[in-house]
Amino acid sequence: MDQLDPAIYQNLIDERRGTVQYLLLNRPDVRNAFNEHVIAELTAWAAATGEAAARGDVRVAVMAGAGKMFCAGADIAWMSKTVAYTEEENLRDAAAMSRMFAAIDALPLPVIGRIQGAALGGGAGLAAVCDIVVAAEDAVFGFTETKLGILPAVISPFALAKIGRSAARELFLTGARFSAARAKEIGLAHAVVPAGELDAAVDRYIGELLTAGPQAIAAAKALIPDVWPRTAGDAAAITSAAIATRRVSPEGQEGLRAFLEKRPPRWTAKPR
Repeated sequence: MDQLDPAIYQNLIDERRGTVQYLLLNRPDVRNAFNEHVIAELTAWAAATGEAAARGDVRVAVMAGAGKMFCAGADIAWMSKTVAYTEEENLRDAAAMSRMFAAIDALPLPVIGRIQGAALGGGAGLAAVCDIVVAAEDAVFGFTETKLGILPAVISPFALAKIGRSAARELFLTGARFSAARAKEIGLAHAVVPAGELDAAVDRYIGELLTAGPQAIAAAKALIPDVWPRTAGDAAAITSAAIATRRVSPEGQEGLRAFLEKRPPRWTAKPR
């Protein structure tokens, strides 16, 4: 069982089991809320995990929160400091947070969010940058920023990509909290299970992901935002090149041969 140097992270626990990286937001006393230090550490974690994925050391990442809640958004102590920030200082602060979300969103491997308790504000933004979200059936979500007189600006590109404009018009504007069932209905969550079954549900997704080609997963993940804003005609050259490249790649060749020879491909592995 590998673990990154714990001295690197004061607010996170990062543990590797086989080819699965487990990240725990570890500030349960403040409901795993963000501050500038958490943002810096999550950005560093994304960079390290991306490098590990490129080496083939890590194939799946799982993000969870310690204690009773996934993430409550912004830390009150941090928010109290930002009240006194100038607009320029707030701009630097928000830009750092934006880079963090973008870095996690762009990771070349699947990220599973394990959501218990609540994912509010920036915590809902973290859920939005996870590729797969497994939520406890009693979990609560919310883009709650307007309740504080601000808005879900930094997380909006990632949230809109998940929930669409119609749901955003309701939920961004009201700041209302909503259920895990509603989160699944609008695409923010993908599986909703009893709290006691969260880990089993996460493990099922890990098992599925480890039977798929890791490079194919990375290519598919990168293809989605590239194709999404285009018409089918505009995307044709991109999609044709993408499948042709994968078919002649070593991984694509192995997958096709394994299928024809009725055997598991070489990348297939157990979660643990």
